[in-house]
Amino acid sequence: MAAFDDPSQLPRHVAIIMDGNGRWAEQRGKFRVSGHKAGVKSVRAAVSFAHQLKLDALTLFAFSSENWRRPEDEVSALMSLFIAVLGSEVRKLHRNNIRLRVIGDHSGFSEHLQRKIADAEALTAANTGLTLNIAANYGGRWDITQACRRFGEQVAAGELDPADITEQHLGSLMTMAELAPVDLLIRTGGEQRISNFLLWQLAYAELHFTPVLWPDFDETAFSEAIAAFVGRERRFGCTGAQIRALAGRGEE
Repeated sequence: MAAFDDPSQLPRHVAIIMDGNGRWAEQRGKFRVSGHKAGVKSVRAAVSFAHQLKLDALTLFAFSSENWRRPEDEVSALMSLFIAVLGSEVRKLHRNNIRLRVIGDHSGFSEHLQRKIADAEALTAANTGLTLNIAANYGGRWDITQACRRFGEQVAAGELDPADITEQHLGSLMTMAELAPVDLLIRTGGEQRISNFLLWQLAYAELHFTPVLWPDFDETAFSEAIAAFVGRERRFGCTGAQIRALAGRGEE
């Protein structure tokens, strides 16, 4: 594992858009689904690396709400792969004290897959190590919309006055509200966009784009992204001088 001298400089929450599975397969003259199957190995490697670094959370974009538009056979294969991976990996996650959550609109899945998700989340719910979020049938606009819908329900029930609506309250209704904000977003595959992923949670995230296709994304590529993050100065609206002054007072 790559060594990072100061753990306090590491991101607490990393999110990854796992892009390039289909292109990886096509470059090898294979069906696209073989790229998704090959990508499972990279998921294992990323989870293992995040666990070793003692990150708080790792969020992986597995299936967007827009991915239903893909060819029916590819979507069906992805759902079957999702079920198989849940069955084969969840006990290993549990043994390593990793909490699994599947974020997104579960209602779009079959009853069988919904039961698999519920069972996996229940098994790992009390674990205190890395939180692994799998974003499936997820979209950033959906996330904001469902939070606003819950707002509306609270107002209609007389539990909340519209004048009391704040950014903090809305944030508390978003997916992953109990976790640290995303510090670092990684997108593989060479594209440079966030594709409706975690629109609220990425407000101050550092972005790292790599041409590496997801099935080839390994510990070395992950380390390079972490190293790039560590080398950046995060300002959160302040000037560089202000941030350095605050850091200096923290060392005293």
